[in-house]
Amino acid sequence: MKSLKDFKKVFLRKGETKQVEFTITPEKLSFYDRKMNFIIEPGEFEIMGGSSSRDIDLQETILTVK
Repeated sequence: MKSLKDFKKVFLRKGETKQVEFTITPEKLSFYDRKMNFIIEPGEFEIMGGSSSRDIDLQETILTVK
């Protein structure tokens, strides 16, 4: 399941590049379970970044929560 956790709008001039950073906090990976407890499950999370979730050139990394 994909879920948007952060967003920044960046304007670039032709040929310009910029580095964009995000902080992934435990709260951003938490969700409400069936009993309405706000939890974070242990496991691997695939973090993707790009101009769109449909972008075939998404940058990806794996984050492990223990």
